[in-house]
Amino acid sequence: MNLLQAELLKAEIKPKGKPAMVDTVKVAGKTFAIRGKVLKTASLNREWQYDVDNPEEVIRVLKDSDMQIDLLKFWQRVPETEPKYQYYREWRQVAAIPITDFKHWWDKQVNCKTRNMVRKSQKLGVIIKQIELDDEFVRGVVDIYSQSPLRRGKPFGHYGKGFATVKRELSDAGGEAVYVAAYYNKELIGFIQFLVADRYAMITMILDKTTHRNKAPMNAMVAKVVEICADRQIPYLTYTVWRRGEHGQFQKHNGFTKIPVPEYYVPITLRGRLALLLRLHEGLQSVLPENVIVWLLRMRTKWYSFRYPSRESGCNVAAV
Repeated sequence: MNLLQAELLKAEIKPKGKPAMVDTVKVAGKTFAIRGKVLKTASLNREWQYDVDNPEEVIRVLKDSDMQIDLLKFWQRVPETEPKYQYYREWRQVAAIPITDFKHWWDKQVNCKTRNMVRKSQKLGVIIKQIELDDEFVRGVVDIYSQSPLRRGKPFGHYGKGFATVKRELSDAGGEAVYVAAYYNKELIGFIQFLVADRYAMITMILDKTTHRNKAPMNAMVAKVVEICADRQIPYLTYTVWRRGEHGQFQKHNGFTKIPVPEYYVPITLRGRLALLLRLHEGLQSVLPENVIVWLLRMRTKWYSFRYPSRESGCNVAAV
């Protein structure tokens, strides 16, 4: 008799900064969010922080649950790059900095341009420091959120949020949150939120003010985060998956590298097996050529620029 049972619940997630209630299945103390309308896929709600320790048991429980779940998706986290299971897999390109010490990162992992940007920030009087989450900082974050309804050519989920909402969401980061802030003349001009997990630190939010972009606060803040991780002997700093275009260039210039890790897709139903067979398990992006995806992204940017004229801030942002 299998004593492990699935517990069906509702939970709040924040895709792209906007909260949404989704169905979840709790198995062995871990919560799997159910996403998708036609094809229902279960994956760990905080997949960057936890592992699926016993996938065979999870698969059995999902098959027996009252909710029809088509696919189980999970992946091995850095530094586990060698496949451990025989399920169908693809490769997720994680953006991460292997950290030994700050000097090695400064001398060997970033180029002269990045070092000069950090020096420029210092010369212009930008102050970079680790801070505590207090009301003054929250007010500065609200100001940064309020710059534009768009970020990187698409709607920005944090735009328009008030003080109370921002404070609550920053306080409920879902782990040990550390904040690094950039100040110029006592004005908050950028911040990084990163979480400390069991085997790495992960950047979950990185933003600056467009009006102060020329002072290179982003590069200087990343340097500070690397210094903190080195001091705490955290072996990796992750920045979600590898990105396209300028975002990917930012990752590269700041010392992030592509680390491929296996990502598994396990069909639970016939529909799940068909989706894998037809390569529809990740939606249209899994079947469209790269050049078509890039073209569609450009069209999306043009559309939102037309819809919100002169309001695109261009700020870098990443959330996981």
